[in-house]
Amino acid sequence: MSNGKRSYFLITTTCFGIAFLYIPMLMLIIYSFNESRIVPVWGGFSTKWYGVLFESEEIWEALTLSFKIATVNACFATVLGTLAGLALVRFGRFKGRTLFNGMISAPLVMPEVITGLSLLLLFITLKEFIGWPDQRGFTTITIAHITFSMAYVAVIIQSRLSGMAQDLEEAAQDLGAKPLRVLIDITLPLLAPGMVAGWLLAFTLSLDDLVIASFVTGPGAVTLPILIYSRVRLGLRPDINALATIIILVVAIGVLIAAWIMFRQQRQRELELKMTSEEV
Repeated sequence: MSNGKRSYFLITTTCFGIAFLYIPMLMLIIYSFNESRIVPVWGGFSTKWYGVLFESEEIWEALTLSFKIATVNACFATVLGTLAGLALVRFGRFKGRTLFNGMISAPLVMPEVITGLSLLLLFITLKEFIGWPDQRGFTTITIAHITFSMAYVAVIIQSRLSGMAQDLEEAAQDLGAKPLRVLIDITLPLLAPGMVAGWLLAFTLSLDDLVIASFVTGPGAVTLPILIYSRVRLGLRPDINALATIIILVVAIGVLIAAWIMFRQQRQRELELKMTSEEV
């Protein structure tokens, strides 16, 4: 295949992939302004469903609960996943390392149905023996999300540590710095981009989870994915499209801000390298 045909093929497949991903989102945004109560039937342009959305206490309660769970989950998963990644990469060979690595990797390949069912049985058993938890809701969902989210964070931290040189850490230790001081002053700042990425991934996984949350939740604790799924089964209304449109807008703004910050940082590094080379 010549270079021209190869380029044409790559451009075509790329455009097809982008269209396959983003045209449904565009259709969703368009139908969020649908006058008709029936989603697939266009009844004219209207913004009334945004008003219905902001007046729906059920949706905002579910959204608030999902954000609370996702935030707490992301924080705990980042801390535990970072510690796990450090143990696997920086502590070398230790007794039980293979078992520990397998336990960290298991949630990545375990079907969500199995994970949710096993956690449900765990919470039922704990309630019978120690009387906790009294009811399933915020706490049980958060624990369940931490269980699988920390595995993803650990993988990110492992990848970051594996590609990170230990020259600065070794130099600090040679100068008399204690391991804890090296960890706080050198290792963690170098790991910061990976930790941020892990936090964002854990937050997104928690906010998006339906299967595991449906197993470990109880009456009165309805997350946003569970609410949307129940609405789909009973008949989806355009106010859910309006909510999805707002979420897409917020995510798009966040991505643009992150891209702008990364671009500024890249330009700053290039400028510093240029100034350094000129001085030399």
